Amino acid sequence: MRGGSKFALWTAALAAAAIGLPAALGLMLAAGLGPEEQETLRRIVSARAPMLAFVAVILVLACGGVVAWLFREYVGALRGLTEQTQVLLGVNDELRVRTEGAREVAELAAVINRLGEAQRRLRRDFEARAQEARARLEEERNRLAALMSELAEGVLVCNTDGRILLYNEQARALFAAAGEAAGGGLVGLGRSMFALLDRDQIAHALEKLQHSLAGGGAPPSTRLVAPSPSGRLLRIDAAPFLNAEGGMAGLVLTLADVTGLLDREAQHLSLLQTLAAGVRAPVANLRAAAENLAAFPDMDAGRRGRFVQIIAAESQTLSGAIDIALREYADALKASIALEDMRAVDLVRVARRRIAASLGIAAEEGDLDDGLWLRVDSFAFVQALAFLAARLRDEHGVRRLELSVRPAGRFAHLDLAWRGASVTPEALPAWESEPMRVGSEQTPLTLRDVLERHGGEVWLEREGAAQGAGARLRFLMPAGEPVAAVPRPGRAVESRPEYYDFDLFAHSGAARELQERSLSELSYTVFDTETTGLEPSAGDEIISIGAVRIVNGRLLKNEVFEQLVDPRRPLDPQSARVHGIEPRALAGQPPIEAVLPAFHRFCEETVLVAHNAAFDMRFFELKQAAAGVRFTQPVLDTLLLSAVLHPSLEDHKLEAIAQRLGVRVIGRHTALGDALLAGEIFLRLVALLAQRGVTTLRQALEASRDTYYARLHY
Repeated sequence: MRGGSKFALWTAALAAAAIGLPAALGLMLAAGLGPEEQETLRRIVSARAPMLAFVAVILVLACGGVVAWLFREYVGALRGLTEQTQVLLGVNDELRVRTEGAREVAELAAVINRLGEAQRRLRRDFEARAQEARARLEEERNRLAALMSELAEGVLVCNTDGRILLYNEQARALFAAAGEAAGGGLVGLGRSMFALLDRDQIAHALEKLQHSLAGGGAPPSTRLVAPSPSGRLLRIDAAPFLNAEGGMAGLVLTLADVTGLLDREAQHLSLLQTLAAGVRAPVANLRAAAENLAAFPDMDAGRRGRFVQIIAAESQTLSGAIDIALREYADALKASIALEDMRAVDLVRVARRRIAASLGIAAEEGDLDDGLWLRVDSFAFVQALAFLAARLRDEHGVRRLELSVRPAGRFAHLDLAWRGASVTPEALPAWESEPMRVGSEQTPLTLRDVLERHGGEVWLEREGAAQGAGARLRFLMPAGEPVAAVPRPGRAVESRPEYYDFDLFAHSGAARELQERSLSELSYTVFDTETTGLEPSAGDEIISIGAVRIVNGRLLKNEVFEQLVDPRRPLDPQSARVHGIEPRALAGQPPIEAVLPAFHRFCEETVLVAHNAAFDMRFFELKQAAAGVRFTQPVLDTLLLSAVLHPSLEDHKLEAIAQRLGVRVIGRHTALGDALLAGEIFLRLVALLAQRGVTTLRQALEASRDTYYARLHY
């Protein structure tokens, strides 16, 4: 029951008692009188009715005054004392409760303060004992962070829902270009791995590892090649992260940028080819000179003959040794080929770029199945496709090719197609047996070597006998290993700096609706804006957006968004005195239509949090259409949550809440500074909400809607 209803009920009850008891007593007395006496009493009461009514009104007012005094001195004071005690016990044990109530309530407040002092002493003792343990833990964490920073490869760890639990600077750098283009880093704790890498490829690796785990044996691992959002080609080695029960808790991914691998390998092979050719020419000359000496002797026949024979024999031996070395090198290349799971569409795109860059041939994409995977050595096979393209260009004048891939049972058909030029059936066997050369680059491997390693074949097909009819070289290639989906077991759902948080392994959002998720399990983006004024509907504009992320109950101060915005209108001098942003600081900054999509990407898949959020969200709503984005996430407001927890307190400004909850106020009236402050406050409000039984997002939203402040509109 609300406070006003209680007050009215108690006043009515007391007034009824004050008036009803005398009236009932009078009626009882009247019942014992005779008829004449009752008539006399009736005339007296009728004559005194105005006075009796006045007395009744005075009694009602007196009862209201008594109830108001009781509410002020006891009920209201106790309610305020309760709210302050909840803060003392929940988030700020430095708080000293105050009361303006009766002496008995003041004595209770003194007892609570003594209990608070005892709690503070216990906390200090506990922290002193825990300090050593924290120092040891910090040392271990620093060791891990140092180790991660020294690794040459990028490392990402994600849980089975694809949420990032750990990363190092190398991983951040691999995705930096795409992150800058998106207006914020794509790598961050709690963020989705699927914003970095193709969802199907990660799911494929996960299912493959789960299948291997279910079959027992050695710890499984898998390798795949995938493009990053910035267009880099990454080689990814994936291994499972196991929980205490031996089940899969997530993936450990090591990443290497192999975008330049093809060029580096080609340069390496070209160097070896040059070395071999450089040795062979002097040997051939030496052999020719020795043969000439043997044919035209000018010295003693016996002695000259011995020298000639030695020279000829050594020349033959050296020449044979070089031939053997080249053959062994080719065999070593064949043995070192590592087949990888790779999407066919990615292989085709790599081949297209290589053919266009090396040969100047226009290569187009034909029919491609996005879901088709190949078991392939990407370097060797791209080299083979480029070799065939070079042969078609040089020998048959082909200047335009088309690459397409289609499934064929457990295999795949990869077609290299063209129109116009006629290739004889005898050409292909000749090409298969010669070392592959693309421009000045040559490898001892032959096309047949590559096909044998893949267990594949190639043949020539024609579409018709007419002049200009199409033809194609069709490769039979092994498809990626089929993996049966393994049912995923149900799961419940940061220094140097804060780069990892393994507690996220316990969090999973797949089994429950977002609104039924616990507040402690959700990820949040706490944001704030600075504006030209206070009337968004009257033309005021955003001039700054600042935001910070909260993941697993931790404020990630290294994962922030901060951007000035050109409002394209003059600044209000009064608002400029508040936020301190001068017009010259906004010159050259991007407009809101460019900043809002970047902020939208930063806060995707999180719950939005702000202080007086209706104000900021109104600005966003007015700009969504122009920016081409929509903010559909749930929104929590620290102002409303404070009103839920402390309805008897009137001041719910950000500074007042911070003082009440023991949060230091630093960097006020900047967008990022206010976002950081609101983030600290929000974490403490969540702890207090849990004491009130408000633990899920739905409950927090419903409680916010019930507050008076929810009626505010802008």
